[in-house]
Amino acid sequence: MEGELLPLSGMKAGGRARVVRLDTEGAMRRRLLDLGLVEGTTVECLHRSMWGDPAAYRIRGAVIALRQSDGEGILVAAI
Repeated sequence: MEGELLPLSGMKAGGRARVVRLDTEGAMRRRLLDLGLVEGTTVECLHRSMWGDPAAYRIRGAVIALRQSDGEGILVAAI
């Protein structure tokens, strides 16, 4: 459903979403910001491993793999 809020780790493969906010701190927050995960960024979940962790996301043209635990702190809205 469009606009539904969920953690990035809750996205299904093939889904697209817009970053609403980061609920992380410290080095992980800095890393995510450096990757371009700022408010308004569009993210596409490309693939999940067989066990769901990690998952591959397209972020600003780059493909990034994130663990499920890291994706929990990224709140997105489905588009």
